[in-house]
Amino acid sequence: MEERQPVGSAAPAYREERDSLGTRKVPVDAYYGIHTLRAAENFAVSGRLVNRELLRALIVVKKAAALAHKRLGTYPAEIALGIAAACDELLAEDGAAWEERWRAHFPLDSLQGGAGTSTHLNVNEVVANVAIERLGGQRGDYAVVHPLDHVNCAQSTNDVYPTALRIAAIRLLRRVSAAFASLQEALQEKEQAFAHVLKLGRTELMDALPMMAGQGFGAYAKAAARDRWRLYKIEERLREVNLGGTAIGTGLNAPVKYIFCVTELLQELTGYGLARSEYPMDPTQNMDVFAEVSGLLKAAAVNLLKLSNDLRLLGSGPAGGLGELELPAVQAGSSIMPGKVNPVMAEMAGSAAMKVIANDAAVTAAAAAGQLELNAFVPLIADALLDSLETLANAVTLLTERCIRGLAIREERCREQVEGSAVLATALVHHLGYETSTRIASRAQREQRTVREIALAEGLLTEEEADRILNPLQVTKPGIPGR
Repeated sequence: MEERQPVGSAAPAYREERDSLGTRKVPVDAYYGIHTLRAAENFAVSGRLVNRELLRALIVVKKAAALAHKRLGTYPAEIALGIAAACDELLAEDGAAWEERWRAHFPLDSLQGGAGTSTHLNVNEVVANVAIERLGGQRGDYAVVHPLDHVNCAQSTNDVYPTALRIAAIRLLRRVSAAFASLQEALQEKEQAFAHVLKLGRTELMDALPMMAGQGFGAYAKAAARDRWRLYKIEERLREVNLGGTAIGTGLNAPVKYIFCVTELLQELTGYGLARSEYPMDPTQNMDVFAEVSGLLKAAAVNLLKLSNDLRLLGSGPAGGLGELELPAVQAGSSIMPGKVNPVMAEMAGSAAMKVIANDAAVTAAAAAGQLELNAFVPLIADALLDSLETLANAVTLLTERCIRGLAIREERCREQVEGSAVLATALVHHLGYETSTRIASRAQREQRTVREIALAEGLLTEEEADRILNPLQVTKPGIPGR
């Protein structure tokens, strides 16, 4: 396939590269090579590029491998140091700066065939060409540093890619765990701040029993605490790596000394306490660990969606809804209705939770689709899992800082709703019996009076008894009120 230019345009400079399928012209200023060029054409699928965290983790693995080969003298130390220095250059920037400088050289779609081989080859080519330049050569001069003979020495996609995915997942998992820790803290602050406010509790969206507003936020905080702990602990599952197992986990073409050395160096470079798998064939072919992590992210998303829905309900109205909470106003809510403000942060968190739940379905299907000694669908696992981690971390952080911390409660509204309901009749059951309590509740609702007023009017309680039994501190904790 020949690259054609518009008539009259200046012909760009190309270099020619060769693979087993033939030769291709690669832009002379590209750090990638022929393998990346072919993959970019083959996998123009989703428009989603390979996750930056995965690329960075792959580069860290390449640095560890180069340093291991330097230590063992596998190939000239100058080449090994050049590769390591190239990796450092590629890792020196992060975020927008990295995207601006390097993203164009990692152009591959996140959805691709080949179990991640295309992404792996892309990284090999970029690292090699950066190293070539550092050693005084020209991009594409693979006699200086070869993407496969040097950068990929004693490695396979099938041990490098899963190892890098574990590293990327751990880095993002720590962000998610920290985000839930902040959410838990913010919810506990509201638990204390709203501890004195009596409000209606509801079951099946109907008035149920009275409760303190702080108790509701305490329940949210407990859920966040479980998510935080589960996500913190699951990191242990990701620390076992199969680097050195090469193609199917047997370790062919990887010297035994290299296998131990590269894992040790990877531990030092990441600080993640990574451990060499005692049976590399297992993590090479079995992806259940990623399904387990995704499942816990889904569980956290379930709690996040529940919280999101509750915030929207409790803040609804304010005049025509429950109107108990005042959610921070962060932007105008309508292009036609003046003054309307919507619960957009809670809606954003709900949308993010739904995306994580959907991603889990993809991870589950892809993890189950492995065959024999390899799973060809690891790129889908990587795309969905890392997306879930990033989405959840960002969504929880934004919800915490731009919604939860700024929440206020409408105490008068809460008081009116409690007084306007018949829920306190439940507190009378052990004193007046179920039937009498039911009659009081029905009359209170029919006449729009309080349970206290009806009980006093019928002479069923004295003022002192009503004060004791219907005390908010009595009816919102375990036990029989008034006894």
